[in-house]
Amino acid sequence: MLGRIVLSVVSVVVGLLFLELGLRLVEGGPKALMEWPNYVREQRIASRNHSGARATPDPVLGFVGLSNFASTDFNYDGRGFRVTPAPRGATLKEPPILAVGGSFTLGEEVADRETYPTYLQALTGRRVINAGMSAYGVDQMAMRAEIVAKQEKLAAIVLGFGADNLRRSEMSRVWGIEKPYYQTVAGELVLRNVPVPASPDPATTLDVWQRLFGRSMLIDFVLKRLGFQYEWSLDHVRVAPRGEGARQACLLFKRLAAFKVPVVIVAEYDPYLWTDPPYMREQKQITDSVLACAEQVGFATVDPFAAIDQAMRTVGRGLYYRPGEHFSPAGHEMIAGLIAGALRRLGVS
Repeated sequence: MLGRIVLSVVSVVVGLLFLELGLRLVEGGPKALMEWPNYVREQRIASRNHSGARATPDPVLGFVGLSNFASTDFNYDGRGFRVTPAPRGATLKEPPILAVGGSFTLGEEVADRETYPTYLQALTGRRVINAGMSAYGVDQMAMRAEIVAKQEKLAAIVLGFGADNLRRSEMSRVWGIEKPYYQTVAGELVLRNVPVPASPDPATTLDVWQRLFGRSMLIDFVLKRLGFQYEWSLDHVRVAPRGEGARQACLLFKRLAAFKVPVVIVAEYDPYLWTDPPYMREQKQITDSVLACAEQVGFATVDPFAAIDQAMRTVGRGLYYRPGEHFSPAGHEMIAGLIAGALRRLGVS
């Protein structure tokens, strides 16, 4: 009996080894047989470099936009906020509207002039501050809104979130970068991990399984095809149970309400919802629960799901999304129109 078990194990190991070597030859040629990098480590380094290219560490928020970063289509001003070009010849009204959020609000994959804060600025004739930041959790969005609201008078606050932003609130590290987080203690939010410590070297963050099997091209290949490579390779540190981010959002909204400024909470959806019905149902349920919390606090809400769903069914993904996962210029323009309508109903124009 033992002999059969040993024979079976050896057969499986030898078979997997041949698959590994064959895949390396097909994907990378003979060179891949000689070079065996740790794919998890390489992915974490690449992710860290991408996330940090336009960012700088911040002791309170974890990371913020790099002051005066400049490129052809993507620019930050002196405060680390994305530039919102004003319409030619326009004199913008004050006080400004503050937009906070993650990569959708920031405007990944579009130019400065194509973000929804910029379109909103043109629609309202009022200056809009784009304080969106890629990789932010809802906790960081709310914290940034509080910081800016203490620095200057605001006409309104717009906060854009997706279900993944709620998940990031449950982390102390995202994409290898340290961040603040809250713990709920006796129904109150207690801030943790501040001052935010320096982010660790990606090479030091691998667990034993990633060190043992991270060099396998076969495992990397299979996990990518199954859609599990994201969780396997990226460096997130969970500090709260699943669902806590949504519960904390309700408490964060109550804190924002204390500023006595009109607030619009905007739901944002990634295009993958329309390729996975169970995922869509789950994410929509989470999003709806957070929007309900916002309404209970007295905030206005914007939910573009119906508009996006109709476009997906009739026109396709290309209308409202870029090839990655973020809004296209048309998507940003559509969102800006919905927000402008919500602001008018609040008496902000």
